[in-house]
Amino acid sequence: MTTCTCAYHDQLIEIRRKLHTFPEEGWSEFTTTAFLIGKLREYGYEVLTGTKVINPENCLGRSQKVVEAGIEAARKNGVSEELLNEMEGYTGCVGVLDTGRPGPTLAVRFDIDCVPVEESKDESHIPAKEGFASTRPGLMHACGHDAHMSTGLAVAHWFADNKGELCGKLKILFQPAEEGVRGAAGMAASGIVDDADYFLGAHIAMMCKSGELSVNPYGFLCTTKLDVSFTGRPAHAGVEPNAGRNAMAAACNAFVQLLGIARHGSGMTRVNVGQLTAGEGRNVIPSHALMKMEVRGETGEINQYMYDSAVQIIQGCALAQGCEYKIEKMGEAVDLTNDPELVDVLKQAGQAVEGLTVREDPMNFGGSEDATILARRVQAHGGKAAFFVIGADRPSGHHTARFDIDEKALDTGLKVWTNAISLILKK
Repeated sequence: MTTCTCAYHDQLIEIRRKLHTFPEEGWSEFTTTAFLIGKLREYGYEVLTGTKVINPENCLGRSQKVVEAGIEAARKNGVSEELLNEMEGYTGCVGVLDTGRPGPTLAVRFDIDCVPVEESKDESHIPAKEGFASTRPGLMHACGHDAHMSTGLAVAHWFADNKGELCGKLKILFQPAEEGVRGAAGMAASGIVDDADYFLGAHIAMMCKSGELSVNPYGFLCTTKLDVSFTGRPAHAGVEPNAGRNAMAAACNAFVQLLGIARHGSGMTRVNVGQLTAGEGRNVIPSHALMKMEVRGETGEINQYMYDSAVQIIQGCALAQGCEYKIEKMGEAVDLTNDPELVDVLKQAGQAVEGLTVREDPMNFGGSEDATILARRVQAHGGKAAFFVIGADRPSGHHTARFDIDEKALDTGLKVWTNAISLILKK
């Protein structure tokens, strides 16, 4: 390739830090999306956004209140009405660049949302020390998506600079709402990856330290995220408690019983109730309760077992208290097995990076990732897909107030990405 990846070092750091200062939660990333669109068009990409890349019928966990707050923030940040209209109320975008020579279509995905975490202000925390900590209370890029976007834009820039030595087409997906695994379903359902011959996704840090690359991780847990509403009947707790129907009691009983679901003998299972809110007042029989929960399973079959068990418990506990219930799916992810052909490509791409250790041993991803939905969509249409992990040292775990990454990993990651793209889209 004519352009060395070292030419993008400053860009990698500057953009990562810029995006870190203004984190946006899922489905509200209008300022972020506008920035990404601007950069992609600057590099010469055709950029698709709005309902061209998001199918509204398949969006999960999308709050109109959050969306409207994101649009208003974008206006305050100088995003034009023309561009907001182009987004049609949906965040995320896809950059497309064709080399003009016959060849495969490669789709690559980078997520763009943040985590609802208050960032540390401690002077030992590098973003605070060096002046690029989050400026938004209660929101933080505490999972590395700022690094993902910075890498994605560097990949886009590099590909534009080197497309004369490649063939085929590159699609760069900047996906909204990964947290809570909410955004990929709508993006996949748009059909944007249906023509892809290959798909690659990646995450920074996770179970790998700086100088490591995991090319074939396992343990992508299927998951279903649920909001469960219980509706009862209010009554005076002293005068006429018998007239009430206690929604809080239904929810609390369900909470306890959910944690007792028998684990499946064929693989990993998880269940968690992360939030429970209920009640109106001290002397009122609670008529409303909202429970936010999730189940996970090593396979689709196991996850379905967990989901069915949860529904049974919710139904039973609502019935026992004379309450009604409503279950809404707020997010989902599936399992993934990397295609061997792309595992080999990633292995070669990593081995070509000086000082990088390619981990071929099984490494447990241990969580859920909705890039799996896009990957599986590509596989269902006859393409190949893989997900990999680029190591990075970090002072604390993901989704914590002191999360940060070793920025040297950005250069390493870009080399892996560009090597892999060169192998897939070589002339």
